[in-house]
Amino acid sequence: MEVSNTGKTLAGTKTEYDQTRELKALDCTKANGVAKVPRIFINPLEKLVGKLDFDKTLFEIPMIDLEGINNDETGRKKVVDQVRDASETWGFFQVINHGIPISVLDGMIDGVRRFNEQETEVKKEFYTRTRDRIGTRKDTNVDLNESPAAKWRDSLLFPMAPVPPNPEELPMACRDILMEYSKKVTRVGIILFELLSEALGLNPDHLKDMDCAEGHNIVCHYYRGFPEQELTMGVHSDKDFLTVLLQDHIGGLQVFHRNQWVDVPPMPGALVVNIGDLLQLITNDRLKSSEHRVVANHIDPRVSVGCFFSTFLQPSTKMCGPIKELLSEENPPIYKETTVRDYTAYYYSKIFGENSALQHFRL
Repeated sequence: MEVSNTGKTLAGTKTEYDQTRELKALDCTKANGVAKVPRIFINPLEKLVGKLDFDKTLFEIPMIDLEGINNDETGRKKVVDQVRDASETWGFFQVINHGIPISVLDGMIDGVRRFNEQETEVKKEFYTRTRDRIGTRKDTNVDLNESPAAKWRDSLLFPMAPVPPNPEELPMACRDILMEYSKKVTRVGIILFELLSEALGLNPDHLKDMDCAEGHNIVCHYYRGFPEQELTMGVHSDKDFLTVLLQDHIGGLQVFHRNQWVDVPPMPGALVVNIGDLLQLITNDRLKSSEHRVVANHIDPRVSVGCFFSTFLQPSTKMCGPIKELLSEENPPIYKETTVRDYTAYYYSKIFGENSALQHFRL
């Protein structure tokens, strides 16, 4: 039997531990408060060695003010330069003056809290572990049956585009605000894809014309306050083209930059933007999809709302590979072509904590 340096047995090791039995027990209880983290949530320590330490640094996540993009050519060029620098070096940045009123942002956070703080009987109609279900779902994490460690959170998934859902299928607690937020964050996503296209030296509509903004899914995470949080931290990159994240005042998001973890501090009115794996693939490593994690709070629940621009829930045979306009003899393609669906399937097939799924698609 293997144990961690805290004396806890490790998930994924060869013991008599029955993960299926614990998963069934978890489904039966849906416990809101526990004194100890169940074994199923403990990450294999060997997968996190070198990534648990966190030192305060002088690094700060880039903050970009979008107000100047429509003022004049000089103002827009300044923003494009900032987006280029942040996307090539960090893969992460925050934006302000993006056009979504704070009342809508706050309303979205409140709606997620409202849903999760209802009685279990009200919420359970949305409970499922079916990853490919087109509709709303509430789950602990979509790869719970495959991953050696679960994620300590509840999630609501809403596929919002290209086919909008029937509003009646959405939870009453957040239905109206979700529909409004989806429309507004779609516009923000299109603006960001235009800026990223220009940052790459392409026509502003290039990434949009490649259908990078065709589909999006909104995922609402509710991280409960819990003990022993250091045993449950997971590290990942996003499998989409682009993520626009709204986080509440609790914070806890960190990005891995220059071999150090850097806080992404919550700021009223700001949205966090990060490059996804597929955007790194089609830009031939020009833009970076960075690893990140969430350090949850011991006491208070944390809420985040991620808008993931991708069509991974839609069947498609359209191939995506390095953009030809970015290639040359000096910069040949380093990735093979794939479909969004196939990339996503491989992403989910990986064992938790392994190297980026992108490595599998390198030539």
